[in-house]
Amino acid sequence: MSYIKTGTDSSGNDIKLFYQDLGGSNASQTIVLIHGWPLSHEMWDYQLAELPAHGFRVVAYDRRGFGKSSQTWDGYDYDTLADDLKAVMDTLDLQNVTLVGFSMGGGEVARYMGRHGGARVSKVAFISSVTPYLLKTDDNPDGVDQSVFDEIMENLQKDRADFLQSFTKKFYGVGLLDKPVSQAHMDGDFNRAYVASHKATVETAKAFAQTDFRDDLAQIHVPALVIHGDDDQTVPIEASGERTANALPTAQYIVYEGAAHGLFMLEKDRLTQDIISFVQDGVPVRESVGTTIIY
Repeated sequence: MSYIKTGTDSSGNDIKLFYQDLGGSNASQTIVLIHGWPLSHEMWDYQLAELPAHGFRVVAYDRRGFGKSSQTWDGYDYDTLADDLKAVMDTLDLQNVTLVGFSMGGGEVARYMGRHGGARVSKVAFISSVTPYLLKTDDNPDGVDQSVFDEIMENLQKDRADFLQSFTKKFYGVGLLDKPVSQAHMDGDFNRAYVASHKATVETAKAFAQTDFRDDLAQIHVPALVIHGDDDQTVPIEASGERTANALPTAQYIVYEGAAHGLFMLEKDRLTQDIISFVQDGVPVRESVGTTIIY
């Protein structure tokens, strides 16, 4: 098993991040996949099987507190999480990197670019991302009301297992008649989420709800891709995907019509091909902010 040390905790124990590195170090282009909340790098199962077959080096890691990484007591703010990403990039000496962040992971992409100047990065992709700022405030009137996040916190504290099972259904848009993913897949996601520490699950939820990435997005000057489903009930497109695209006026913005949040599974073939095309070919400059490519 492969681990990267990213510091020590208050007791002097090493903080270690588990990672997979596939496709070979001689590849000219590298993709780093950053997972969403409350899962682990294993959510990228399909992409980890497919992307290296197209000649890319592909690295995916578990965020601290999740998967096989160290379950620290603290360090769940985005500055620290971006520093963890930097440790991955530096330790593996990754070059010409496309950062791909899903949901919460989009925040790490943005904060890394703002905090570390985009070192080693040639392109960025935001998939169902929480950027630019989810929380509704006086200067962010299009955000999500605090009561929504309060309810998440309450349910996590009341019965984390029950919350995670219910959340998974919303994540994929599962209803009484609409079952876009199997029960087996949702069971797997529950297992991936439940092995995370309770503290990490709660604190990272606070982080993605409360962190403002608008200044970070303003410092992105590499080609960017924004993909979001227009039926995303977990991270609504109006508060996230649309505003991220507007903050990155030269980005390619692709809207998946009728798609819910978990695009890595719901639209796995389409998403994987869009990532491949973006990494290989770059993106066209949009004629004006708000223009979208709709599938």
